[in-house]
Parts: sequence; structure tokens; C-alpha cells
Amino acid sequence: MTQRSPSGSLAWGWSQLVFTALAWGLNWPVLKLAVAEFNPFGFRAITGLGGVALLLAIALVRGDRLAVPRGQLGWLVLTPILNVTSMMGLATVALLWLRASEAVIVAYTIPVWTTLLAWPVLGERPKALGVVGLLLGFSGVVTLVAGDVLTLPAAEFAFKLPGFLLITGTALMSSLGTVLTKRRPIVMPPVPQVAWQVSIGLAPLLVAALIFERWDFSHVTALGWASAGYVTVIALCGAYLTWFGALRILPASTATVGMLLVPIIGVLSSALVLGDPLGARHFVALGLTITGVFLSSRA
Repeated sequence: MTQRSPSGSLAWGWSQLVFTALAWGLNWPVLKLAVAEFNPFGFRAITGLGGVALLLAIALVRGDRLAVPRGQLGWLVLTPILNVTSMMGLATVALLWLRASEAVIVAYTIPVWTTLLAWPVLGERPKALGVVGLLLGFSGVVTLVAGDVLTLPAAEFAFKLPGFLLITGTALMSSLGTVLTKRRPIVMPPVPQVAWQVSIGLAPLLVAALIFERWDFSHVTALGWASAGYVTVIALCGAYLTWFGALRILPASTATVGMLLVPIIGVLSSALVLGDPLGARHFVALGLTITGVFLSSRA
């Protein structure tokens, strides 16, 4: 069996990173298409259950141990509620009010909020670079929201406000989950860990779907089911596998900065696929947010 050269390994790592960024960036317009046909919690329940089944099958084929290490079950329950339930639930519901291009910009302020929350939770005082990143990230969100305040009729802005609150809540909850995971890492192989986290984080969404939503899919078109297939196979399973594959080859800092491609791809693909408007305000907000995230990740 031939060994892959270091340069070949590096190229493979970058290939996996680019695939991950494309998959997660394109996921935003796909989700927007999906919520036009599915109820949000029901859609996430279907795609989440399918994703868990695929991840468990992959873990078994790989020979990964599925059992949760002793003493870590409680922590494994808490962090998915913050990370998975927020990103799969709140972010999806936010798309009922927001354009996909708006939602992805706010959602990817997570590293900025993480810098802020790491101070009280971990005792990590923000460095000067982190503070600048924090201010730039906030400026990006303010630019996005303030533009709507100044240009939209009051009734239209009031309609979008729940979406902005939900997607900001998503970023905050995910950031807290990231900080708590850093405080007490879960020691498990990556694929079973993702399967467990999605299973646990999915539970509240499944309950909400059963209680509040009607499970009628007779009106769902082929495009809707294709969206569900994309989210299940590509965004949930494939992208997580390539993300962990990239982390095994590339430095963590490089991989994290590479994820700055996600909001760029999300914004551009939303414009191409959905016709989301792209003006100077959107590019300024995106630029401020990405710069803030980059500085926060380097602090």
C-alpha cells in the first residue's frame, strides 16, 4: 500500500475543508427552500433521524465504539441542547422571517460570542485582538439590522424582528456550548459523538413537531424532498465526516479560519439560488463579520 506524500495529504485535507465549507454554505439556501414546503420542526426531525441512522451505520462500519464514557453522559446531554437544538431548531425557524443570506451572516458570529463568553466561563480574558474582533463582529450585525431599521417600513421590520432574535439566540447558545465543551471535552470518536449529539439535540425538536405541527407531506414537491436529502446526506453526514477528516490533517487554526468560507458561500449562493438582494450594506456586514471572526479566532 502506497503512503500518501505530505503534500498529497495536505491537498486532501484542503479538499475536505473546501467540501465542508461548500456543503454548509449551500445548506442555507437549501434550508430556505425547505421551510417553504415543510414545517420547520418536522423537517428537522426527518433529516435528523435520517442523519443519525447514517452516522451510526458509518460508525459501525468503522468499528467505532458507540458507548458513552463513564461520567460524561450529563455533559453529553447539555452541550447538544445548546449546540444542536439551537442550530437545527432556532436557526431553521428564523428562516421563516429572514432571508438565508441574512441568517448566515448573523449565525456565523459564533466565534465572536465565544470570545466574550470565554471570559466569565473559562476565565480567559479577551486579548486586544479578540476585543477588536468582537467589536467588528457586532458592527457587522448592527450594519445588517440597522439597514433594515432605516430602509424598511416599520411593519416589515417588525415582521423580520423575530427572525433576527432567533438567529442571534442561535449564535449565543452555540457559543456557550462551544465554551462548555472546551471546559470539559467529551472523549469519544468523532462520528459516534456527532450521532449522539444530533440524537439528543433532536429530541426537543421531535417533541415540538409531534405536538405543534401537522405531519402531512402530500404537498411536498420533488424539490422539497431533494432539499431533505441534501441536508441529511451532504450537510449533516458528509460534511461532518470531511470536517473531522480535515482536522486530522490540517492545523485546527487553519481549519477554523477556512470555515470563514461558509458565510461567503451562504450569501452568494442565496443570491444565485433564491434571488436574495445583494447591496453594499450586505457586503459591508459580511466583511465586518468575517474580519471579526478571523481576528477572534486568532486572539
